[in-house]
Amino acid sequence: MTMFILNVLEQHATNTPDALAVAFEENEWTYKDLYENAQKIAGYLQQEGYQKGDIVAQFMLNSDLFMAVYYGVQLAGLTIMPVNTKLAPPEVEYIFSHSEAKVLFLDERIEQTVADSSHSFKEKINVAKIREILKADKNEIYPIALNPDDTAVVMYTSGTTGKPKGVQLSNRNVYETAEIWSESMKMTNQDRMYICTPLFHCAGSHVFAVPTMYQGGSIIIEEAFSPERTLKKLVDTKATIFFGVPAMYTILLNKPELETTNFEHLRLFVYGASPMPYELVKRLKDTFPKVKVQNCYGQTENTPAASSLTDKDALTKIGSVGKPLARTDIKLVDALGEEVPLGEVGEICVKGPQVMKGYLRNPEETSRTIQDGWLYSGDLGRFDDEGFLYIVDRKKDMIIRGGENIYPIEIEEVLYRIPQVLEAAVVGIPHEVYGEVPKAFVVVKGEQSLTAEEVVTYCGTQLANYKIPMEIEFLEELPRNASGKVLKHTLKPKASETAQG
Repeated sequence: MTMFILNVLEQHATNTPDALAVAFEENEWTYKDLYENAQKIAGYLQQEGYQKGDIVAQFMLNSDLFMAVYYGVQLAGLTIMPVNTKLAPPEVEYIFSHSEAKVLFLDERIEQTVADSSHSFKEKINVAKIREILKADKNEIYPIALNPDDTAVVMYTSGTTGKPKGVQLSNRNVYETAEIWSESMKMTNQDRMYICTPLFHCAGSHVFAVPTMYQGGSIIIEEAFSPERTLKKLVDTKATIFFGVPAMYTILLNKPELETTNFEHLRLFVYGASPMPYELVKRLKDTFPKVKVQNCYGQTENTPAASSLTDKDALTKIGSVGKPLARTDIKLVDALGEEVPLGEVGEICVKGPQVMKGYLRNPEETSRTIQDGWLYSGDLGRFDDEGFLYIVDRKKDMIIRGGENIYPIEIEEVLYRIPQVLEAAVVGIPHEVYGEVPKAFVVVKGEQSLTAEEVVTYCGTQLANYKIPMEIEFLEELPRNASGKVLKHTLKPKASETAQG
């Protein structure tokens, strides 16, 4: 019998109805509450006439309501599409339009972003009132015949083309990933997962929230990371697992109140998005000797689940992303698609039940990314002689700012819209807190004038805040090779020299 995540949720609601499923601020939902609220969302969507295959956009911050919508849409037989709430109006508009989403569940806390989008888009989508729907006594739902390969979730991820691509994740992808990660982190129904990273990210939802629910554990949701509040909540909620990017751990370890706080329930620290330096891992383990440390590696296209570095190797294999997860194969290939010898660098390719169906309405990119069942990640890596995987370089030119992926071409396209700009190139520069941040090199046309402040101001109207260049440097010309390609590697040393913490 094929299992689905929705079956698991229903089983918990039946077998352990009073167990805590979701906690957010003062609200606590049992599994019975969560399932009933998801049913209300599903019933509303079915009554409105939406059909299997329709995409429902979810533009929401972290909350208990997020979870009700996430499961409710799928319960109705529809496809849920969580959207990054940090995006600027033009970026949001592109995703909504390209996906042809029929319905929008909008968080009133951030409704201004949608209000600032174009009117043409808003005429094509129905905005659902979440709180009004949940006030209903009950919304009847009719059963939907789900198939393992039906698209359960679409998540847009930035690409080197400059336009986000809609990653289609199937019911099988979501279920298998929940099983894989819950097994890797040795989760049980006693775990209390503290999540303060965005649930609209594939990691927040499919590495942490869904696997916790799969095991019948409790999901403790925080709207966003805040050092003081996070430290207090970790204790007050008796959290057992915490996930953060390395920058969060750096900030937490520098809080004086850490010395007098009792984290007796914590059993696991998980990190991802970027490597954690040896000194930071060692400090974490010295400060919390009873808490294990684990690294996760994956990308939206594999739900995300590729490999993990577990606690026993946390200090001896610094820089590694560990070994392939259960039911997962990883190989490294050269430019011709041939596997490289041990120790040599190649493109990381992943195969397993978590590999996406493909990109929404983008068959060309899908056929390039998935070949013979292998997902070509675009990341470069190498294996050591013990089978541990090391990331040598991220996708070409990609910048990871505090866990957020940024592709320079996205920023460069915005810079080229500034009338005074002749040329522009963006690279990542080191940053003490965020790991790296964007820096823009700009060439101004002729005798025209342009200031760094004007560049930043314009970028602020077109891009999410985390994508805005932290530094602007004006050049007379960009370095190029004989074929005219910008030599970004020659800009990198300059960027590093001028980087500021």
